[in-house]
Amino acid sequence: MRPDVVAAARGWIGTPYIHQQSLRGAGCDCLGLLRGAWRELYGAEPEPMPAYTRDWSEPQGDEQLWRAAQRHLVAKDLDQVAPGDVLLFRMRAGSVAKHLGLQAATGDYPTFVHAYSGHGVLESAFTLPWRRRVVARFAFPEEIS
Repeated sequence: MRPDVVAAARGWIGTPYIHQQSLRGAGCDCLGLLRGAWRELYGAEPEPMPAYTRDWSEPQGDEQLWRAAQRHLVAKDLDQVAPGDVLLFRMRAGSVAKHLGLQAATGDYPTFVHAYSGHGVLESAFTLPWRRRVVARFAFPEEIS
């Protein structure tokens, strides 16, 4: 359980959705939210972020986001649920996984924080339609090298 991750994510609530951005209060996308939480917890980001389009990785069917998560986060089983987990979503069957969120609450009323186009950063109920889209679950490392 990582209350520091949850607090960092919740600190971004209300930030407008802006593609490819990662500045709390000014704008971010779902990856920008994760990058911002990382910076707040560890300092510098683990690798440079190249420019990406809204359909990035889809034409090639390349799971770039999943591989990046495997490089820098700790993989978990889908049923190992804890606050602070990074959630990777596949938004459509057959497409690459390219939406991210951070588990905020668990139990009877689970929630997650994410940056969602048209809505900005918000804490959403982790309902069955969202849970069905999760393809991977990760934890932030306890420390980085």
